[in-house]
Amino acid sequence: MERTRVISEAQLQAQKDICRQIGAYWQEKGVTPLAFVDTYGCQQNEADSERIRGMLRDCGYEMTDTEEGADVIVLNTCAIREHAEQRVFGNVGALVHTKRRHEGQKIFLCGCMMGQDHVAKKIKSSYTHVDGVFNPHQLWRFPELLQSVLKTGKRVFAVEDEPGNIAEGIPVVRQNDLKAWVSIMYGCNNFCSYCIVPYVRGRERSRQPEDIIREVKELIAQGYRDITLLGQNVNSYGRDLGLGIDFADLIGTLAELEGDFWLRFMTSHPKDATKKLFDTMASHDKIAKQFHLPFQSGNDRVLKEMNRRYTSAQYLELVDYGRAVMPGLILTSDVIVGFPGETEEEFEDTIKLIERVRYDALFTFIYSPRRGTPAAEMPDPTPKADKNRRFDKLVATQNRISEEIHRDYIGKTVKVLVDGREGEVLTSRTEGGRLVRFPGEDSLIGQFVEVTITDCTTWSLVGTIK
Repeated sequence: MERTRVISEAQLQAQKDICRQIGAYWQEKGVTPLAFVDTYGCQQNEADSERIRGMLRDCGYEMTDTEEGADVIVLNTCAIREHAEQRVFGNVGALVHTKRRHEGQKIFLCGCMMGQDHVAKKIKSSYTHVDGVFNPHQLWRFPELLQSVLKTGKRVFAVEDEPGNIAEGIPVVRQNDLKAWVSIMYGCNNFCSYCIVPYVRGRERSRQPEDIIREVKELIAQGYRDITLLGQNVNSYGRDLGLGIDFADLIGTLAELEGDFWLRFMTSHPKDATKKLFDTMASHDKIAKQFHLPFQSGNDRVLKEMNRRYTSAQYLELVDYGRAVMPGLILTSDVIVGFPGETEEEFEDTIKLIERVRYDALFTFIYSPRRGTPAAEMPDPTPKADKNRRFDKLVATQNRISEEIHRDYIGKTVKVLVDGREGEVLTSRTEGGRLVRFPGEDSLIGQFVEVTITDCTTWSLVGTIK
């Protein structure tokens, strides 16, 4: 079966033509329609939602921040954990009331949940107020699906299991004028035993480097100061292209572009992280010295059951090398507690690894079985209460470490990008993504400034402008 399908210019032009037709439809009615797009899950979903907003804008819609009164609602869903799915089902159920109050409201569901056949069937049978469903492979066809619903009033389900695609030139409405997401590749080949992503987003496929470079150049010209390169595993970038260009080559090239900006990326898989990438980061000032490197477990048996394909020793070797070439490297990670069969001793190996590495921050999760993954079929004898207790210990351990690291900032001066205001103080982020609050004027928003740190909490820093 074909693994990657490049959507042609003619196919994309047909969608743009449909956008104009939808816009004319609303003009004839003398109405400016409203659209509400809600996003669940990861940064890749955020980037996809920006493209959905772009298509809606080209169809004549204005964005609104509420479901109430919206002419079209799009929920971009996440399938990573059960809790995220239950939130979606609950919120979709509640939309039956907004639709009753706003005759003609159209509701669409997309994203990773819609890549699961059993979910699409549940929506079709139990949530009849939903007008359209499409999986990630069909996102580029959204104008066509919207027009079909507007014209016929009939529901559409575009959930065919097709090869992953690359669609360039879809319009984008970004949610922020300082920070931007740039997807450099889609899909995943890793098949970690707990993860549904390869089944719903398809196999890895990389964008052409010239398309990425062009997009980043445009963002810099538009004044974006913080640009994040996205992929399920950015370290695999370029392998499917056969051009001899890997991720380190790509980010090194981008870092040489003119302008005042930071480059960062996520997410990396440890089995594919290379010393070349660390060296490239160290040699370019514009690449943020921040690395999100998920370890998931500190125990080798659990890592093998997770199909992670590295050991704790190999992971620590990467960490040590990264810190050797970048002494100020900010490290963050993901960790799963309560993977099927994890023992108390194996969990303690995770705690030991956290104490050894001393992460700046962790994204922590209790294992959530995903239907269709190998881990969902594994025996899981550990009581929920024990998993919760382990989770609490892990969080407490990391919170202590984070606060200790933050205390070490006091008295130091750091460069930050000012990104907004909270009441009496400005908010900003360091190169490593640390939140810093300090008093200042709104004219500083969007600027890089030097701030001296005077105090801290577990999750943020406090300072004064230098």
